[in-house]
Amino acid sequence: MEWKNPRPTSSPAETLTLGEELAALFHHKLYVVTLQGDLGAGKTMLTKGIAKGLEVPDWYYLNSPTFTLINEYRGRLPLYHFDLYRLGDTDELFELGFNDYLAGPGVLVIEWPEAARELLPASNLIDIRIEIVAGDRRLFHIKRIIG
Repeated sequence: MEWKNPRPTSSPAETLTLGEELAALFHHKLYVVTLQGDLGAGKTMLTKGIAKGLEVPDWYYLNSPTFTLINEYRGRLPLYHFDLYRLGDTDELFELGFNDYLAGPGVLVIEWPEAARELLPASNLIDIRIEIVAGDRRLFHIKRIIG
């Protein structure tokens, strides 16, 4: 699949579709997707699209794990949705067993990834920065897709 960079969307439905397209690239490996953007930029909506593309059952109500730090979902690959906004320090990641999640296979989606940056693998890493243009219009800047 060829990605236009930045990738524009003009509605939540298009953001959902973008997440589904991204998930179609994921096979039996570990993938880490980092999401950066202001509150309300569409990080959770993109994650919902990834979940849909990973065949996570519809009965899961996927929302941002702001207060729990991580939500886990089962699909054709496990999906681990991290929100590190409230993380105090890197030691808390170790308490969560973060290294176990990096053992793969699966997909880690990490909102507010700064605290985990030095722990992330160098392969199958996708950095996405979401820019709010106006209203529901967004630009998804895909920084890199490796290995």
